[in-house]
Amino acid sequence: MITQFNDELSAVATQLRQITVKVKSGAAGVGSGVIWQADGLIITNAHVATSHRATVELWDGRVFEAVRSHFDPQQDLAALKITATNLNTATIGNSDELRVGELVLAVGNPLGDSGAATMGIVHTNHQRAVIADLQLYPGNSGGSLADCLGRVVGINTMIVNGLAVAIPSNTVNRFLSGSHRLQLGVTLQPVVLNRRTLGLLILSILPGSVAETAGLQIGDVLIGVSGRLFTRPDDLAKYLHQSQESIPLKVLRGRKQFVVDIARKTTVEAT
Repeated sequence: MITQFNDELSAVATQLRQITVKVKSGAAGVGSGVIWQADGLIITNAHVATSHRATVELWDGRVFEAVRSHFDPQQDLAALKITATNLNTATIGNSDELRVGELVLAVGNPLGDSGAATMGIVHTNHQRAVIADLQLYPGNSGGSLADCLGRVVGINTMIVNGLAVAIPSNTVNRFLSGSHRLQLGVTLQPVVLNRRTLGLLILSILPGSVAETAGLQIGDVLIGVSGRLFTRPDDLAKYLHQSQESIPLKVLRGRKQFVVDIARKTTVEAT
């Protein structure tokens, strides 16, 4: 029984490795991505795909130039498009059906290793994030989180308090359909400030964007809205979506904290 389980799990890991790619974009290091569609659509994190163009390496060593087609830094999601057909693609699972305690695998390219796999269990699952008790390292960002049948249920994005945080697959599908595209016009990277506080580090600002008009700067860390600190990578996107007019955004610049009022009018990247 154990031997059979090991063989089946190894087969699932091999399947996931074949739909996992290396992504190199801008000044960022090498991250991961998941082949979402056979026509060359690849999902990764926004903090991995920091520029309009990227280099993508498939599991078999083929290298393609990619163009960024969708971008939502507030949800830390980006889609890349390469000119290729008949690719091995992810089997997309329903992230809402994940159960606490269920086995999950993460596959990515941590610390320069190609297609490395780790296994753990679902710690918490809700619509905003899948949190799993497994180890991620730099380079895992943008890679797949899958159930034990190989169905991709999330895109790994960061570690918080020793737990892996993934963007649910259902959130990715809404992102691709055009929902929740409100943006400040910034590229953000999640950073852990302490055990209870998550920050969103501004890596770049779109000229003419709401963020630039509000006086935000590269290097600022967004830490909360309306007195509520961020605890999930997509908290900012949630608050922007719910806002009717403006939101008071709490910002950390160096050691100084201050509040900036952000109008609900946002920008969408032209690609």
